Amino acid sequence: MIYTEEDMNFWEDLYASGDATWDLGGATPIFKAISKDILPGKICIIGCGKGHDAVMFAKKNFEVTAIDFAPSAISCLDKIAADAKVNIDAINSNIFNLSNDYYNQFNYVIEQTCFCAINPNMRNNYEQLVSNLLVKGGLLIGLWFPLDKDISEGGPPWATSINEVKSLFSTRWEIEREEFSSLSIKPRKDREKLIVFRKV
Repeated sequence: MIYTEEDMNFWEDLYASGDATWDLGGATPIFKAISKDILPGKICIIGCGKGHDAVMFAKKNFEVTAIDFAPSAISCLDKIAADAKVNIDAINSNIFNLSNDYYNQFNYVIEQTCFCAINPNMRNNYEQLVSNLLVKGGLLIGLWFPLDKDISEGGPPWATSINEVKSLFSTRWEIEREEFSSLSIKPRKDREKLIVFRKV
């Protein structure tokens, strides 16, 4: 059976076959640097994958909630969190099915390869979800990727454009930081851009 990205089995099959090519095998260098610049608080990582960033933030005394659609990803996260002796609220769920108990709970939301994984017709829902999760003044810390694709090429990963992202996050957000980071990993150099939005 052929699944789409809106079905859990699509992602589970990629993990099972070893095709989770977005997994870096460790914490994201840009997020490691940012973790030194922001105060510890409640942080939500959507589409957390195997959880390397979740564990990194937890080690730095952030209160971490990490969400992924694939059971195998959450199982891996549980293992590396246990090995690191950190506590993480790990949730196996479609991000759009999250309980509203999580609304207005977080100081930070981390975005990396979640936005490009969802069907583009769900991007307005994504913006609404992130707004719901964050407290007023909270930060959406995003690595927006891939910038070198066209939407006609399909996905995932679905094409992402900076103009689209800025337009989507224009009405209740302000840009806190924007740059092509020197810390981007080599395969994503100039293909991703760091933009941090503050919920106003």
